[in-house]
Amino acid sequence: MTAADPVYNATTVQEPKNGKWFIVPSEYLDKWRFGIKVAAVLFSLVAFILEEVVLHCKSCSPLYFFEFVSCTAFLFTGLLVILLSTPLHHRVGISCWSMLDFSYTVVIGVLFLIASAAFAKDNGGRAVESTSVAFGFIASLLFLLDAVVLWKTKGLPCRSKAQPTQPQNQMAEAEKLNTPGSE
Repeated sequence: MTAADPVYNATTVQEPKNGKWFIVPSEYLDKWRFGIKVAAVLFSLVAFILEEVVLHCKSCSPLYFFEFVSCTAFLFTGLLVILLSTPLHHRVGISCWSMLDFSYTVVIGVLFLIASAAFAKDNGGRAVESTSVAFGFIASLLFLLDAVVLWKTKGLPCRSKAQPTQPQNQMAEAEKLNTPGSE
């Protein structure tokens, strides 16, 4: 056998190194959704910073819940944007990015809406609190808009594909041969 024989050719092909670290649009994030996500991250950050400026609270539980949700939204969505807009998402080992993105975005949008409503209902009425609530409502609407855009462009990622049914004779062949009582 010679080295030029096709049997001895490499079986794997290296991905070309294009040197691009920023890949928008990509298979999981188009330009519109990237813009919406970046805006949601920024509005979450501003809501969190404004909430941190509040020195006194009438009832602190809604404030703390709003603080938790706005900080979580900022940090996790920022991480998600970095992962989906760079090649790093290939190295993480998650195979269902669309489902993760959709479910996270819906959950954080609903939680942000609830936290904003609770903080709007029960705050001291100062300008910084009202502004923080406004940024929270805008951020929650951006998260929900992102989920709707994902659903309209790609469909529901949660919907499972119909599994082909096996014919009865194939199912019988898949049974173990050495089961007790078959001797």
